[in-house]
Amino acid sequence: MVYSFEDVQATIAGPGGTIALGAGSGNAKEGISVEFLDDKDAMLIGADGSGVHSLRPSKAGRIMVRLLKTSPVNAQLSTMYRYQSASSLFWGQNAFTVTNPVTGDDYQCTEVAFQKHPSVTWAEDANFNEWGFNAIQIDPILGVGI
Repeated sequence: MVYSFEDVQATIAGPGGTIALGAGSGNAKEGISVEFLDDKDAMLIGADGSGVHSLRPSKAGRIMVRLLKTSPVNAQLSTMYRYQSASSLFWGQNAFTVTNPVTGDDYQCTEVAFQKHPSVTWAEDANFNEWGFNAIQIDPILGVGI
């Protein structure tokens, strides 16, 4: 079994355009991550040791895209951010996908908004910009491999 980031495809699409964010976009070694905000389960244990599970409906989460400082995709995201933040008409309408056709991973994220413009550091050594996004709904499928 082999994994390579070069197989990862990622895209954000919404008001202001579509931007490729996967392999070939100047990704930092830290790459792309997706995490859910809430646990799917809440468990309550009674005084006598009995318990109950609550299935929570939230599919909300965060997406982090880390791009090298020299990636031209930073300018594209910055332009999209400025465009979308100019009006609530354009805000929170992005779709974000991350797929790996080799492993079968497929994450579909909808109602996505920028968290903020990334913090930037200028230092002796080059660094990366971390773009954060909030997603109201994430529908994941982890593949079974080759």
